[in-house]
Amino acid sequence: MDSSLPFRQRTAVTLASLIALAGVAFVCGPVHAAQTPLPNILLIVMDDIGIDQWKLFGYGGATPAATPNIDAIAAAGIKFHNLWAMPACSNGRATLFTGRYPLRTHVYTALGNNDLANFMVNPNEVTAPNLLRQRGYKSALFGKFHMGIQSNNPYGYGMVRAFGFDYFYGWLDATGDPSSIDGTAGGVAPPGTWSCGFVRDANHGGADSGACYSGNNTCAVMSKSGAEAPGRVCRDAGGIFDPNQPCVNPTPDYINFATLSGHYVSPLTINNEDGSIEQVPSTDIRARTYRGTDPVDAAINWINQQPASQPWMVSLAFATAHTPVMQPPTQLLPSSEADTSNLDCSNSLDQRVITNQMEEALDSEVGRLLVATGLASRGQNGQLIYRPNQSNTVIVMVTDNGSLGTVVKAPFDTSQAKSSVYQTGVWCPGIVAGPPVKKPGRQVNAMVNIADLYQLFGELAGIDVHQNVPRTVDAQSILPYLLNPSQPSIRKTNFTQIGTNLHANGEINSPCQFNTTTCSQIAPTKGVCEDNGGIWWGSGATDPNTIGIPADGLQLCCDVAVWQANHAQTILTNIYPLEAFAIRNDNYKIVINNYEDYDASSNSCLATSTKEFYQINEDVPLPKLDNDNLLASGTPLNRQQKKNYDALTVQLAQILASQPACPGDINLDGVVNNADIAEWQMFQQLTGFSSWADINLDGLTNSADLAIILQNQGACPTPHAAQVPAAQSRPIPVASR
Repeated sequence: MDSSLPFRQRTAVTLASLIALAGVAFVCGPVHAAQTPLPNILLIVMDDIGIDQWKLFGYGGATPAATPNIDAIAAAGIKFHNLWAMPACSNGRATLFTGRYPLRTHVYTALGNNDLANFMVNPNEVTAPNLLRQRGYKSALFGKFHMGIQSNNPYGYGMVRAFGFDYFYGWLDATGDPSSIDGTAGGVAPPGTWSCGFVRDANHGGADSGACYSGNNTCAVMSKSGAEAPGRVCRDAGGIFDPNQPCVNPTPDYINFATLSGHYVSPLTINNEDGSIEQVPSTDIRARTYRGTDPVDAAINWINQQPASQPWMVSLAFATAHTPVMQPPTQLLPSSEADTSNLDCSNSLDQRVITNQMEEALDSEVGRLLVATGLASRGQNGQLIYRPNQSNTVIVMVTDNGSLGTVVKAPFDTSQAKSSVYQTGVWCPGIVAGPPVKKPGRQVNAMVNIADLYQLFGELAGIDVHQNVPRTVDAQSILPYLLNPSQPSIRKTNFTQIGTNLHANGEINSPCQFNTTTCSQIAPTKGVCEDNGGIWWGSGATDPNTIGIPADGLQLCCDVAVWQANHAQTILTNIYPLEAFAIRNDNYKIVINNYEDYDASSNSCLATSTKEFYQINEDVPLPKLDNDNLLASGTPLNRQQKKNYDALTVQLAQILASQPACPGDINLDGVVNNADIAEWQMFQQLTGFSSWADINLDGLTNSADLAIILQNQGACPTPHAAQVPAAQSRPIPVASR
C-alpha cells in the first residue's frame, strides 16, 4: 500500500485481505477471472433528503415520513450516521461517480441550461461505470442524470453513454430537474390556476366529473368516487382532465399534451446499448408517469433481463422530494394517509406535508423494486422481508445533498440548508446492505464522504482505485466498516465544496431572492427560482418588486440589495456565497464563504471572504450544529480549539492547492500534448461550440483554444501522464443536441 497517495489512510487490515474476506478477488494490474462471483451493485441515489428528514437516523422532526422499507434495508445493513455529500445536486453526483472533489471535476454546483461543458463531468474521467467495466460489469442508470446538460454538451442526448453507462432511461431536462408545474392542468384553465397541475374537486373550485383524455386518443368520463379529486386520478394515470365536459372526438384543440409538468410530464430520453437514442414524446404514457415510478419500472425490466453470470451496476436516481413539490400517486402512500388532493403546492406549509408524502412514495417504490427483482419478499402483513445473504447484490443508498430550507425538520437550521456547506446542507443519510456486511443493524459514526462510495464500488469489484485511476482520487475506503464492526475511523477529515459554474464569457446564474432577506445564485432559470418560492431578478423578471430593472436583469445578489436601497425596498441581509468550502475533523469544523456582499456605507458590492470555526457533533436528538461561530465572540480560542483550528486550516489549504491549473489538458492525463490537440480537433469538428476543449470559456471551440494548447505543450507533467486505462474508451460523439 502506497501511503504517499493523497488522502489515503492505512488500516490494521490490508485492503487485499479485506476484499478476500468479502469473497471478491483482488486485482491490481491485469484483470483475471474472480474466484467467486462478483457482486451486483444497486445504487439508489436520492434527491434533497438530508439526515434531518428521517426517524431512522434519530431525527425527522415532529412529523417524520414513514419509511418502513428503507428501515428494513438499514436493519439488514449499516447506517452511516456521519456522511457528508456536496451542497448541490450536480456536484454531489459528480463526486459520487468519480470519487473526486468538485475542485478536480469542475462541477461546482447544480447544472443549468447555460452552463458550459467545462463545468460538466468530462468524459475522460474514470467514472464508476468505466471503472467497473474493467471487471466485466454492465451498467445502467435510471432516472435523474444531472451531470451534464444537453444544450452545451457535445454528446447531446447521448451524454450518459459517453459518461460510461451501457444503458440509460431517464431525464436530461434543461435544468437537470423536474420542470415547473403546468398550472393550466393540460390546457383546460388559464396559466397559474391549478398549483399542483391537476383540477381540484368541486368543493375547491374544480369539478367532480369530466372527460379524461389520454395520449393515445382515447377518452373516458370520470366521476368522483372517493376522497380524491377525479382530476388528480386522471392526471396520475397520465391523462388530462376536462372538467364538467363529456368526451368528444376529435380531442378538443385546447387539450395540451405537449406542456411539461413537474414530476408527471417529463422529457424522457433513452440511450440504448447499441448506441441509438430515443426521445419519448410527451403523449407516451412513459413520459406521463410519475417520476418516482417510471424509472423503477424500467430498472426492474433491465435487472430481470441480466444473465445470472453477468455482474451489473444499476444506479436508480430518484428526483422524488425535489421541487416542484407535488402529490405522489395515492397508491404509493400508507392507507392511513389523509387525502391531500386539495392542498396548495405553492403554499410553504402544505409543501411540508406533501414532501413527507413524496418521501413515503419513494420508500414504497424502493420496496417494490426489491420485491420485483427477487432481492426481497413480502410478509403476511405486507412488511418487507430482506435477507441480504439470499442474493449476490450490495445495496447502497445515499443522498446527493441536504434538504431544501423550506422543508428542513427541527432542530436543523432552515437558513443553512441545501446549497450551503453547513451541516444541514451536506449531512446526508447513507446505507449499505448486502452479503459482505457483518453484524447487520449497526450504525457507523466515523466520518464518510460521498466520494468514498466510488472506492467501495472498486473494492467490491476487486479494484484498487488508487492504483488503477491515473489521477488524484479523493475517495477513501468504506469496505472495512462492512467487514469489521470494530473498525476505527479511517477518515481523519472530511471536505465539502460548492462554487459557481460559468456561462460563456464569465456570465453566471441570475439572482433569486427567497423571503425578504435571502438571495442565492444557484437557481439556473426563472422557473427553478419560482418553483423554490423565490423572486427572479434576471432576464424576464415579472415580480412587482423587479419592475424597472434592466432588460437583461441584475447580475449579482448584491446588485439586488443596491437596487432595493435605491427604491426604498427591504434590503437583503443574507447573501449566499458564490463559493464555499468546509473541512472538519471529529469535533471541529471550518467554513469559508466567498461572496459579493452589500456594503451599506457605499451602497455598492464588496468582495468578501469570511472564515468561521465551529464545534459540532452528531448527537441524537439534538446535534450540535454549526451555528455558534467560535471566532465571532472576540474571546481567544483555548488551547484545544486553537490546535484544531490550526490543523484544519493547514489541511484545507493543502486540499485547495492540490489541483493546480493545467490549461490545455483536455483529456485529464496531467500533461498538455498531442493527445489534447486530437481532442480539440474532435470537438471542433463535431460542434465548434461548447466543449471541454473550449479552454478560454467563450462558448466556442476554435483556433483560440488551439493556440492555448500549443502555448502550454509539455506543461503540467505528472507521474501518471501516460497511464490512461482501457476503460477510458468512449463512443464517438453524436450530433444530437
